[in-house]
This record gives sequence, C-alpha cells and structure tokens, in this order.
Amino acid sequence: MQLRDVKVIVTGAARGMGAHFAQRLLEAGAQVAAGDVDEAALDALPAKVHKRKLDVRREGDVAEFVGWARDAMGGLNALVNNAGIIRDGLLVRKDRTTGEIKTMTTEDWRAVLDVNLTGATFMVREVVARMLATEARPGIVVNMSSISRLGNKGQSNYVATKAALAANTLTWAREFAPHGIRVVAIAPGMIETPMTQGMQQKARDALVAAIPVGRIGVPEDIWMAVKFAIECDYVNGRTLEIDGGLTMT
Repeated sequence: MQLRDVKVIVTGAARGMGAHFAQRLLEAGAQVAAGDVDEAALDALPAKVHKRKLDVRREGDVAEFVGWARDAMGGLNALVNNAGIIRDGLLVRKDRTTGEIKTMTTEDWRAVLDVNLTGATFMVREVVARMLATEARPGIVVNMSSISRLGNKGQSNYVATKAALAANTLTWAREFAPHGIRVVAIAPGMIETPMTQGMQQKARDALVAAIPVGRIGVPEDIWMAVKFAIECDYVNGRTLEIDGGLTMT
C-alpha cells in the first residue's frame, strides 16, 4: 500500500507514539482519524487530522467512532491499534516490613485487559467488518504488541494482553488473508514516551546498559516499522521486534 492511499484510524493518538504516528501518516499524505479518551489532548494534533473522543472499552463507542471515521475520510482501509495502558505490580508479594501478603487487584487486572486486549479486539472486529462491507482492498491492521509479551516481572496483566495480541495477529492474518486484508504486529522495546519518562535514572541507566545499540528507542523508530508494515504487501501475520536488540541478550 502507498501511504498516500491510506485512510487510517489511529487509537491512543493523543500523545506518545500514537500522536507521532498520526503526525507522520498525515505528512506522508494519508488521511487520519485519531481517537483517544483524552479529547482535550487530541486538539494538539494538526487541524487536518480528524479527531474525536474514543473509549475502546465500549463496543458502542467503537462502532460509532469507526462509522464516523469512515464517513469523515470517505473510506477506511487501515487501523493502527495503539491504545494501551499499564497498571504494573507483582501478582503476589510479601511486604518486607510488615510481612503482609499483597496481590494485584482485580481492578488493575481488568483495567489493562479491557483496554489493551478487549478494546483492541473491538477495534479490529469493527474496522475489518467495515472493510468487508465496503470492499475496501487492500487493507491493513497494525497491532501494537510489546517485547514484554515474552514475560516481564511485575507485568502479569500487561504481558497477558501483549502476548494475546501477538497470537491473534497471526490468527487474524489467517482469517482475513482471503479478503485481501493483512495483519501485522509491532513489538517495541523501551521507548521514550510519557508512559516511560517517569522511570528513576538508576533504572534507566541499567536498562540502557542492557540494550545492544546503547540507547532507549524513540517513537520515530517504531514509526519506521509501522510504515514498513503498511507499505510492504508481503509481510503478514508477523510480529516485528523493534527493541535495539534487547531480546537477543
């Protein structure tokens, strides 16, 4: 697909990687519909980006947003499934001072699954249904997974969602291939975003030391993978790890 031919929805587009994707897609000539729960933050995106509040956890909201985006852009042939949250914590731990046993709350477990997995699935289901109904071909779905899908201490909920998205990328690629719709996942490593900038410097230094290329990634690194996934019609059903070589260590 040529980027100038893309009519794309970007979720989680108010800041961080999502905002960067929306900006770069627009610059490349694509039509972009951006959604996020933070409607005020969406206003910082360029005026030519179609913007509207979107809560991916709600089926009705997803259906309304996708219909609006299709109408606003005069079609729909791409989705960048980027919305995500973290609620990190050990599943079970013992307080060193009191000896009290503490566990990850059900609320934190469900919150992450509701956005990162169920919400992402709602988006794919609705967007692909619209593509099939309108004969939009070719089509592309890009899911944002993570290298955390391989297992990461303190992220049981997040890992579960990102591993499931990677697995479903292959499942959906097989299901949608007969209809001319590809599905690709991107698995970023540590990337400079508002979500990661709150780390303590000692922890950041230790992480950088473990990355073979010697730096934390930036949103542009991940954008280059998104661009490749959209433009290369021969990639399908794969999860592309963009992590500076971290997982190979």
